[in-house]
Amino acid sequence: MEYTENGEKRTFVLDTNVLIHDPTAIFRFKEHDVYIPMIVLEELDDNKRGASEVARNARQASRFLDDLLCNMSSEQIEQGIELPHTHNADNGNAAGHLFLQTRLLHEELPDTLPGDKPDNHILGMALALQHTQPELAITLVSKDINLRIKASILGIHNEDYYNDQVLDDVSLLYSGHHELPDEFWQEHDKDMESWQEEGRTFYRITGPQVADWYPNQCLSIGHEPFEAIVREVEEDSAVIERSHNYQQSTNAVWGITARNREQSFALNLLMDPEIDFVSLLGMAGTGKTLLTLAAGLAQTLDKNLYNEIIMTRVTIPMGEDIGFLPGTEEEKMTPWMGALMDNLEVLTGVEEEGEWERAATDALLQNRIKIRSMNFMRGRTFLNKYIIIDEAQNLTSKQMKSLITRAGPGTKVVCLGNVAQIDTPYLTETNSGLTYVVDRFKNWPHSGHITLMRGERSRLADFASDNL
Repeated sequence: MEYTENGEKRTFVLDTNVLIHDPTAIFRFKEHDVYIPMIVLEELDDNKRGASEVARNARQASRFLDDLLCNMSSEQIEQGIELPHTHNADNGNAAGHLFLQTRLLHEELPDTLPGDKPDNHILGMALALQHTQPELAITLVSKDINLRIKASILGIHNEDYYNDQVLDDVSLLYSGHHELPDEFWQEHDKDMESWQEEGRTFYRITGPQVADWYPNQCLSIGHEPFEAIVREVEEDSAVIERSHNYQQSTNAVWGITARNREQSFALNLLMDPEIDFVSLLGMAGTGKTLLTLAAGLAQTLDKNLYNEIIMTRVTIPMGEDIGFLPGTEEEKMTPWMGALMDNLEVLTGVEEEGEWERAATDALLQNRIKIRSMNFMRGRTFLNKYIIIDEAQNLTSKQMKSLITRAGPGTKVVCLGNVAQIDTPYLTETNSGLTYVVDRFKNWPHSGHITLMRGERSRLADFASDNL
């Protein structure tokens, strides 16, 4: 949220959904003023009950407002409450003010916009502010597209809430893979060192491209059989390691071999015990869940690096909601875990086994794979667990933080998702929690990310993904 073309301060009128989406929005408008209509306070009150994320955010927004209004007189509230200072290069330490609607302020709206709707109350108040205080640069901020459309029709300047946006364009999102130019070795072989440790091959590279690399970034050169992972990045040099080729059947993970270069990189990240956080992006059919489960089973059942696998996901239906489900927490979550069951059938090869073998396999997996609901994650600490967060694109940055901070010593977290398939209201590709963690973790030496590009499900699924 910046200045107008004339460099003047702006007054932002906030819709309720902005505060419910981000309770800290009050403090995120730098040195500009914030105006909250009375109907917004009413809607916060209507949404505060319950244990949902909406209710928690509504309560938190109300607490912030209560803290700001503490010991304030009605005259001080009328004049505006000074918000915490923010540093601005042009104005030094500048502070905006919070204004709450303290008197009736409404403009006549067209008959096609009935005044009993909260959105229309906000529109009428914004119009009245424009007419009674024309010196103010009024901007209505809302996550509601329809409200912004109506505001545009009425001549009210409006914007979406951008302060939670991670990137300007999702095409700028870190992919985790960098293809080196064909002449890379000619430019960087002058001071190159190489050595081996415990069967692993390392190179120390010095050159102009090194400064743009990230820890655990995957590297390759065109069609050459060279694949490596960045292990250390310094100012003018980096240490890279030749990666394992999981496309070879001799390196299969629980019977699964990678079908392309990106899948091989994904298995390198998933099988590395020094990497605590892995994020995998890709469209349907790229193998995100299958690779993650194969790596989890190999490290839990074969290597005993983790005690058990915990899988969770946000429960947003694709179609009509089927209502409440009976049973325990795990039984309620089972219908949402079709991807888990489908991939377990592939990994365990149940079609080729007899009844006794299937029963033994199911008992073993039920003992080591747990399905958990996100609703009961708060306050928990997971020790030596392999945690899979599926459909992570439907989580907000706050929800993602709440989940990942549950990890205790020895725990690995894997986030899976496709930012092109977001079902949560008010979330987009640029402010999804999955986009947020990919961007924030890319500089941490114990995290890794890769975007899977090629679908490997079937030729039918590939054609549907590209053409429908």
